Amino acid sequence: MKKIIRTNQAPQPIGPYSQAVLAGSFLFVSGQVAINPSTGKVEAKDIKEQTRQIMENVGAILKQANMNLSDIIKTSIFLTEMGNFPQVNEVYGSFFTSDFPARETVQVCKLPLGVDVEISVVAYQ
Repeated sequence: MKKIIRTNQAPQPIGPYSQAVLAGSFLFVSGQVAINPSTGKVEAKDIKEQTRQIMENVGAILKQANMNLSDIIKTSIFLTEMGNFPQVNEVYGSFFTSDFPARETVQVCKLPLGVDVEISVVAYQ
């Protein structure tokens, strides 16, 4: 059984996709960029602020599905510049305490809305 997860506490999709899909015990969260859900705009001034906004958006979607960051089992991080990896890693890591999710980080040439980072996750409960 699949269920679409929606919340106003995270950015609304900017295309034909859902914020997240719950399939059984797995939650697949679409790639999030640093959109402030209150304004619908990217307001982050640097890569650290972008990463923090993304992780807050992910947390809001997880909460809507009655999950939290500790339920994340897999993360995909997309960067437009691999040189930003240390700053992204610092902020990303601050959202976890132990038993970190599996993860890959890849460099891409461009991301939606001209942002520098996008993160998608899979959670399980």
